[in-house]
Amino acid sequence: MNYNSPAQTANDFRLAALDKCKRPFWEFALMAILGGTFIAIGGLLTVMVAGGMPGVAAVNPGIVKFVAGALFPVGLIMVSITGADLFTSNCASFTFPLMRRELPLSKVALVLVISYLFNFIGAQFIAFVLSANVGLLDSDPWRAYLLNYTELKMNQDFMTVLWKGIGANWLVCLGMYMGYAGKDIIGKCIGIWIPVMLFVTLGYEHSIANMFFMPAAIYVGADFTWSSFIINNLIPATIGNLIGGAVLVGMVYWYLFLKKRS
Repeated sequence: MNYNSPAQTANDFRLAALDKCKRPFWEFALMAILGGTFIAIGGLLTVMVAGGMPGVAAVNPGIVKFVAGALFPVGLIMVSITGADLFTSNCASFTFPLMRRELPLSKVALVLVISYLFNFIGAQFIAFVLSANVGLLDSDPWRAYLLNYTELKMNQDFMTVLWKGIGANWLVCLGMYMGYAGKDIIGKCIGIWIPVMLFVTLGYEHSIANMFFMPAAIYVGADFTWSSFIINNLIPATIGNLIGGAVLVGMVYWYLFLKKRS
């Protein structure tokens, strides 16, 4: 076969998590910064292309959603192939050694926190330095698209964002999982692309992607604040992402393929 079995895929995902634990702090931090930048680049690409289609959006908004969904996965593909680190995929991968009692909960929690914080730094590098700072999003239709896109995200209640966060990271972690199934670069790219395209097209909430979209909108004059973004969107999206990745991928595939049986 030119792809790994589901059991081998789950084990490779687990081994990747254990390998990250062996990294010195600043190596892991750099990997997480890169993860944040790559996801943000995928987000910026969707704004530049989907946001440049206002005429199509007026007639067929579903096409624009699909275009954004088709393009955004380049970020996660870069994360996977270059060995960068991403909080959301860690929610699944670190569940495997946690459930097998190879890592304590305290260690897993620390890794997730460090990953999350340095993903944020990477996302801001793209949102501010390589987007707002160079004027990419200053003019319409891109500015209007970004402001409308983020305003819609802000106008949701806590539980709606949480449930959308579950859906997003279920699919993102499935994308990483399916990427480990591929034995060549094309197989990895296709495995990652399918679920990630789905989550973006369906409009689910990914905390690290939102670390790009929402601040980028704030930098160009959005009508919401950092505190409202964090409270109304980032916190529920993060909780949902943790549940979606750890439970619907990590625990499910640990039970199916990695649980030690007598």
